Amino acid sequence: MSETPPKTLQYRMDGPEDAPVLILGPSLGTTWHMWDRQVPELARQWRVFRFDLPGHGGAPAHPATSVPELAQRLLATLDGLGIQRFGYVGCSIAGAVGAELALRRPDRIASLALVAASPRFGTADEFRQRGVIVRANGLDPMARTAPERWFTPGFAAAQPAIVEWAVQMVRTTDPGCYIAACEALAAFDIRAELGRITVPTLVLVGAEDQVTGPAEARTLVAGIPDARLALVPGASHLAPVEQPAAVTDLLVHHFATAWYNPSDTATGLTVMPDLGNRPSVSATVGPVAEIAPAEQPQHVTSGRADPYEAGMLVRRQVLGDAHVDRAMDAADAFSGDFQELITRYAWGEVWTRDGLDRRMRSAVTLTALVAGGHLEELAFHTRAALRNGLTPAEIKEVLIQSAVYCGVPAANSAFRVARTVIQEETRPEA
Repeated sequence: MSETPPKTLQYRMDGPEDAPVLILGPSLGTTWHMWDRQVPELARQWRVFRFDLPGHGGAPAHPATSVPELAQRLLATLDGLGIQRFGYVGCSIAGAVGAELALRRPDRIASLALVAASPRFGTADEFRQRGVIVRANGLDPMARTAPERWFTPGFAAAQPAIVEWAVQMVRTTDPGCYIAACEALAAFDIRAELGRITVPTLVLVGAEDQVTGPAEARTLVAGIPDARLALVPGASHLAPVEQPAAVTDLLVHHFATAWYNPSDTATGLTVMPDLGNRPSVSATVGPVAEIAPAEQPQHVTSGRADPYEAGMLVRRQVLGDAHVDRAMDAADAFSGDFQELITRYAWGEVWTRDGLDRRMRSAVTLTALVAGGHLEELAFHTRAALRNGLTPAEIKEVLIQSAVYCGVPAANSAFRVARTVIQEETRPEA
């Protein structure tokens, strides 16, 4: 166990102190205990290092809002222990951390396994919406729906104790840290960079994973040079919990045969000591999928950088991809220049300024829209305010304040619009 300063991670270690280090990273909403069934076997050959995400498993609630920040905290933790080179296994968001490390610090990773991972996790809208629901309702909606996201129906029915354990893991997570992790996943997208991952990589996925399933796994394999794909039958998102023996066997085989150490041999591949005859677990290699072409950047004018790209990024983060896509798709020869204008100047020049955070900008915008009676825009800026971190109670206070300075009739109409939006946006998942 560890004491955890704000810029490091809570961890525990098992196995021989002089063995090579193998890191196991957890999925969002879980703790290092999701790897309990793998540790006895892995610790025979490696010094197993497990970590908790901020606010998970009793770890201090120091939110990290990006995958690079989580990667930096992990490296700071390892630096403090004198660990320079390691193998890495990450599930879901921890898989994103592993890919980030492989891209930015390949000198630190000897071998990589990405479990239930993806180069992009769904859409930014989906994860920001999840944050809105948690901010309004707490983690109970996420806890109640975790079993259907994480396990196959047969496993959930046969293992009620494990299902309850999973639900409690989510319920005991710090909501602010969970929301921050959702923001990290919303911003994560390395589809255009996969070809730069050069460490030996195993992509492992449950064959019945409905969250980040075989399609996402094949996209990773298509993009990462020489990556291998392992499909685990009878497993969903938390394959290490649902099919522990199969996952353990695949990890032992991968890390025992693909441990890269440039100082060891001409090829750099170190073969770990033989563990004796082990039962073979099927790991089918499927066809690879095509990677969607990388989006081309907008034009940049000479001199001062064109704010269009930054504006489009912020516009999508605040209003959501679906809303912006509708607006851009509807643009024609008559309205296209206007869409470019508001993207470049409203979003690229004003919303990107450092003087106010996005919560404050949303509060100001809501007030201005109430004053102007712009109810249609008030609706989608109420959604934006929820995404930017305002709670329903705070939005209520903004509208009450607006009633004093903008007029009661205007605020009355605003309450009617905002209430409808808040009810829609904060409704827990079925």
